Amino acid sequence: MNQVHIVRERMANQFLTTPGFAKASEVVRAMGAVQAQDYSGAKWALSQRAAGASDDVIEREISAGKILRTHVLRPTWHFVAPEDIRWMLALTGPRITSAMASYNRRLELTPAVLRRSNDAIANALCGGNHLTRAELGEVVSGARLGRIAGQRLGHVMMQAELDAVVCSGARRGNQFTYALLDERAPPTATLDRDEALLEMTRRYFTARGPATPRDFSWWSGLTVGDARRGIQIAGQELEQLSHDGHVYWFKPRARPAPKESPTVHLLPNYDEYFIGFRDRSAIAQRLGHTRLVTGGSALISHIVLVNGQIAGGWKRALRGNNVVIVLSLLSPVTRPELARITAAARKFGEFLGMPVDLQGGA
Repeated sequence: MNQVHIVRERMANQFLTTPGFAKASEVVRAMGAVQAQDYSGAKWALSQRAAGASDDVIEREISAGKILRTHVLRPTWHFVAPEDIRWMLALTGPRITSAMASYNRRLELTPAVLRRSNDAIANALCGGNHLTRAELGEVVSGARLGRIAGQRLGHVMMQAELDAVVCSGARRGNQFTYALLDERAPPTATLDRDEALLEMTRRYFTARGPATPRDFSWWSGLTVGDARRGIQIAGQELEQLSHDGHVYWFKPRARPAPKESPTVHLLPNYDEYFIGFRDRSAIAQRLGHTRLVTGGSALISHIVLVNGQIAGGWKRALRGNNVVIVLSLLSPVTRPELARITAAARKFGEFLGMPVDLQGGA
């Protein structure tokens, strides 16, 4: 196995070069979780794997609760399926809660305060109410818990997510809301820890393999020991290959990955194609570096991907009735590649239902 093979397999497993799904919710279910820190970018990531579903179509699935958004895994915002949210939180939440404990103490958010804030939030949301963070801040502040705003409110709401009290509600215009998880997601069978770890292991290596235990640990927020334990439990479900001194695991597919063919994708920041791995060197062969997709979170860029390799970045901006896409190509591209970049930009316009003004490709 070499880097070309790794890239080809990952693109196929992530539905970038193989048929995806009819609905964005099916993509989320197959991938386990999809990072959604940049909300609009995350919807574009789903669209590229869901038969070109438009922004409006995906938004309707989210509003209907077919896709939920919450803090889970590392943690950051992720899209997850309603039937998966509880066991994922049960598996990853305790580690996140432990990591947040010292910050909560500094903010005077004791376990007792957080229990009372959870109760106040649940009472306010009960009966199908969907409220914004600011509105819930007023609710909690009115529960004789002192002023809950800013960073304190952020921690209160994250803990309510980790405690499976709240999840995303339907957007109110451009405002995000929270809803009661019990009213948004159907009851599901409880998984013990090994069962949950096995399911997360399956999802990860099926949709992102070939990958290493360290990659899995990074993506899931679990320890490397947990990652290795998950692989051990999976047993013969997973196969392994070696490259450059590392062992990569993957779930065999019924059909082999397509042979290498010219492809171009305009991936959003935090796309699972690169954010799902600690080691992103496989996609650096064209540029010789991965600086666009490493470093602090603020440095993660929208990526121009040519044949699975980083070729540069891109930015988006809405101007009037148009969407402007500005390319920052860091690698020379051929005329056919530029034509494919133009076609990919046009697809982004179709996703938004807007004409595209492409700049910077010359």
